[in-house]
Amino acid sequence: MSTGTYAPKPGAAPVGRMIAAQTALETRMLLRNGEQLLLTVIIPSLLLVLFSTVDIVDTGADKAVDFLAPGVLALAVLSTAFTGQAIATGFERRYGVLKRLGASPLPRWALMSAKTLSVLVTEILQIVLLTAIALALGWSPHGNPAAVLLLLVLGTAAFSGLGLLMAGTLKAEATLAAANLVFLLLLVGGGVIVPLAKFPDAARTVLELLPISALSDGLRAVLQDGAALPWGDALTLAVWAVLGLGAAARFFRWE
Repeated sequence: MSTGTYAPKPGAAPVGRMIAAQTALETRMLLRNGEQLLLTVIIPSLLLVLFSTVDIVDTGADKAVDFLAPGVLALAVLSTAFTGQAIATGFERRYGVLKRLGASPLPRWALMSAKTLSVLVTEILQIVLLTAIALALGWSPHGNPAAVLLLLVLGTAAFSGLGLLMAGTLKAEATLAAANLVFLLLLVGGGVIVPLAKFPDAARTVLELLPISALSDGLRAVLQDGAALPWGDALTLAVWAVLGLGAAARFFRWE
């Protein structure tokens, strides 16, 4: 008796194709979520317009938008890679979505990769929108685009690791509260809207070590001052990325 042939051949798809499909799914789910869009798009846009057009905070720059635009870009990365991803992944874990995905042919590292790629796709849309708004407000960016790209990638890796760590260790409700609280604290104390020079010296020393401060200051050094790659800020982000992703891989619970 001859063995039958089947087309398509039964079995798992190549890992690259599975990652691409999961990335597309994750991106569609993110863009359909109104609360996430509020956090990742509307709030940064409103902050950029408000603080650029109303003299609320003394930024020390000739044009407020020159100081604010890099900080708001950093805030966009924070909102998507950390806050949005932590909340979404936390509730996926609670409802058993991750458990079911873990039983599928998709490797767990590939699921993490798909989530990170989805974050990058969303960030591209954010950056295009925020850049267009900033340019309309009179922003005059400088510097090397490659340095900006590297800082954004390092920042995404750092915040993604921290977001996944939170989502994989806390209950969904606790993740929701903690992620939003951290977002608000870093918005105020991360050099996004208020310059770190406004804080006391002791507090500023600690705040400068935060990933949001490194990302906003690094982007500002390139885009506002036209500096080359700020190695200190890049190193800070790289350390946070290694620590965050390493801890997430070690302690993340799928159930």
